[in-house]
Formats: sequence, C-alpha cells, structure tokens
Amino acid sequence: MMFRSITAAILIQLVFLTSCGKIESLPPEPYIKYTNFTVFESVDSLGNDVMVGRLNFYFEDGDGDLGLNAPEGTENGEEINLFIELFRMEDGKLVPAPDNDPFRVEGFRIPYMERLGRNKILRGDISVDFSYLIYSEEDSISYDFYVRDRKGNLSNTESTSIIPLFYPGVYTDSRPKP
Repeated sequence: MMFRSITAAILIQLVFLTSCGKIESLPPEPYIKYTNFTVFESVDSLGNDVMVGRLNFYFEDGDGDLGLNAPEGTENGEEINLFIELFRMEDGKLVPAPDNDPFRVEGFRIPYMERLGRNKILRGDISVDFSYLIYSEEDSISYDFYVRDRKGNLSNTESTSIIPLFYPGVYTDSRPKP
C-alpha cells in the first residue's frame, strides 16, 4: 500500500513538473514587424468607388499591455496608440508629407488586449485599413509606424514598402532605412 502512495506521489510530481513549462520572457517594449500593404478597389458606405490600403503587421508585447480601453476609459485621455507618418514620392525621393495632405492620418487606436494566466506575452497580427477617395497614377506613398503600450513603452519603428496607390496589389518589402 505504501508503495502505491509513493508511486502516486512521484507520478503527481512528475506530471506537475512537466506541465509547468518555463515561462517565456520578452522585453516590456512592444516589437512590430511590417508584413505587407495591400491595395485594392472597394466601395465606401456612401457607394463611392475608393482605393483601400490595408497595412498588415506582426506584434509582440512582453508584458501584455498593448491596446487601449474605449476613449472615455483611457488614462490621460489617450486615444491613439498606433502612430503613422506619411511620406510622398517627390522627384524620386520619399519626403515627409505636409500636415494638410489628404492621405495623412493622425493614427489609430488598437483596442484593449489582455492575456490571462502567468504568461502575459501578447503576439498577433494587426490590420488597419486606409481609404483613398482621390488618387492618381502619380501617387506613390510610404508610411513609418510604431505603437505605444499602456505603460508608455514605444516599439521599434517600421516602414512600409513604396506603395503606388493607383495599382492594386500586395507590397511586401519594407523600404531601406536611410
């Protein structure tokens, strides 16, 4: 009888030890990686033909505090945690777009995310859509973007490829950093 209880105790300990894998650790600063930018034709809610650009990127956050609550519940009234800078192709070079550029966006709010359990790491893919009502064959743009988590940690900055808005397609290579 004692042999069975020792065996059962050892078995329980082995199950416990093997089921409690090592908790993975990542830095608290978010990490992002540009995946692609897809341009496609669509129709907006008013029935207008538009070009849509979809920014896709991968993210990791080591302490799992990426995303904001609804605007009325955010600390310090923060409503944006995905920051985007627009660049336009001019004379073969990318230059920052002026503040009044119709393609400029202030940013977006990534919704609140939380992972339950001991391992708080968040990983996933995020997609953001941009609508372009007026565009021409000459409109080639690029975006730099980064995210901020709830503790104020900033991610790395990523760059999209050069995007010719007039031509639907998937653009995957990020542009070289200057």
